[in-house]
Amino acid sequence: MPASFVPPRQVKIGDAAAFAGCTPRAIRHYHEIGLLPEPERGGDDRRRYGYEDMIRLLWIRRMADAGIALEDIRQAFAEDPADAHSGDRIEAVLERVEEALAAQEAELRRQRTAVQRMRVEGSRMGLLSDLVTERLGGLPEGSLRQADLDTLLVTERIFGPLGAAVQAARFVALAAHPALREESDRVDAAEEALDDSVAVDDPRVAQVAAERHVFETALHAVIEESDLDADGDALFDDWEAAHSETGDAEEDGSGSGSGRAMSVLEATGKMPYDFSPARLRCMELAEELSARDSPAT
Repeated sequence: MPASFVPPRQVKIGDAAAFAGCTPRAIRHYHEIGLLPEPERGGDDRRRYGYEDMIRLLWIRRMADAGIALEDIRQAFAEDPADAHSGDRIEAVLERVEEALAAQEAELRRQRTAVQRMRVEGSRMGLLSDLVTERLGGLPEGSLRQADLDTLLVTERIFGPLGAAVQAARFVALAAHPALREESDRVDAAEEALDDSVAVDDPRVAQVAAERHVFETALHAVIEESDLDADGDALFDDWEAAHSETGDAEEDGSGSGSGRAMSVLEATGKMPYDFSPARLRCMELAEELSARDSPAT
């Protein structure tokens, strides 16, 4: 990211609604029915939304776009994820939705497909686009984490299904290499430790940036050795072939309908990340190291 740009740590309701592809009125309704916890207000008495608020809002929008009633979504979020039977209610909901969509085949074809994919995947992965879920198919059970899905959800919102499908190679590689996943967790934890108590010129910032660079280099090498980058090139070719005749940039196959497209700069200005100045500086240093080691063009 440009050194002059600092993503917001919290955003107002208007920016939250714009990023999620809904309206401030819809978000207020989610608060009223207990679907989305109401965040604390700032000094100006306005709501401020952080990263976790936005993640939940994005999942709500995807589930609503799939035709699931808000009350059913609220009950699903209220269930204990540690309960082995927590998916029973979701399965019953999906069955009812599918029956309703079957009666409106022409108008609601997209919603029915989304629900069917949720049932097949058995997780939130079914709410992502076909392009992404197909690339993640065949991964060992439990190798894909909720945080991975959260990341792909945000990437798909900003860059579309193609961008998220390319990024999925990262999680495919981590799933196939436990040692690499362990190193990823270690570096992630080191970055998270760079909180507001750490100064931007603290030696730890440069050290963690170097560790991130080493890890990303190793991950990229694994992706290349596994031919996952070649698979990514094939994705681009297939995407261009599929869209060359229609030129339709809006119909991305995500099955979400979660709002209009927006520029990357616009999107990153509306999606909050709770990064401290030290962590942002660490990210910049890691990018500088990557650029330094990249072959000149």
